[in-house]
Amino acid sequence: MLTVKILGPGCANCKKLEAVAREAATNAGLAADFVKVSDMKAIMAYDLLSTPGLVLNDKLVSSGRIPTVAEVQGWLASA
Repeated sequence: MLTVKILGPGCANCKKLEAVAREAATNAGLAADFVKVSDMKAIMAYDLLSTPGLVLNDKLVSSGRIPTVAEVQGWLASA
């Protein structure tokens, strides 16, 4: 199963990123396990420069912005 991690303190952008990622997974027909990571040590382990961050199967694919649903679907397809 695909693991999707949302990295961030729980701000509005983090929630928006999670909504975009969930929509992309649903559109792609993928079952995914969503995990919110708010612990700063855990976030820094991904070499993240700014939040929110999106991690697919332990690979950082986006940071510091909210990608489009289409972008996330592309990343999900190749994850």
